[in-house]
Amino acid sequence: MARVVRILTTPIDGLTVVERRPHEDERGTLDRLFDSDLIDRLLPDFRVKQVNHTMTRWRGTVRGMHYQLPPYSDEKIVTCLRGRVFDVAVDVRRGSPTFLRWHGEVLQPGERRSLLLPAGLAHGFQALADNSELIYVHGAGYRPGAEAGLRPDDPAVGIDWPEPLRLMSERDATHPPVADCWEGVGE
Repeated sequence: MARVVRILTTPIDGLTVVERRPHEDERGTLDRLFDSDLIDRLLPDFRVKQVNHTMTRWRGTVRGMHYQLPPYSDEKIVTCLRGRVFDVAVDVRRGSPTFLRWHGEVLQPGERRSLLLPAGLAHGFQALADNSELIYVHGAGYRPGAEAGLRPDDPAVGIDWPEPLRLMSERDATHPPVADCWEGVGE
């Protein structure tokens, strides 16, 4: 049976990396991607509301940095199923000691790592391999009227992407820059 090997904290409060070890025998492997007992400890109010799967065709492509406005803010569990990505979270919580700080982790299937994001963090990633696939387990359903985002290349945030930004959606490229007076998101 798959089990958690390590739970790693990050410099952003509540942002956690979970490393798993699959059960392996002559037939292959079993890797438990979701364990409600573990999630109850790390994200106590989390309830699965939606599961999304993305496939990003081209290395260098960036998706994000997305978040939902309160009261629709959501928690996420992100796992790479194929390829390799640089997965990033930015703290957009008003009053947080790590406000507008970012943290990134490389996710790839062989390392069996997932990123757990509490509500109030913007999320995005850069594909580091063609045809990279992610699965997202969301704690809230998508609400088009509550969507918001940060520009992936906003100098006020300063994400150090590992590769040049090759492709992003028009929506992601046109989010307004973070002004000096932006106070973030509160509940």
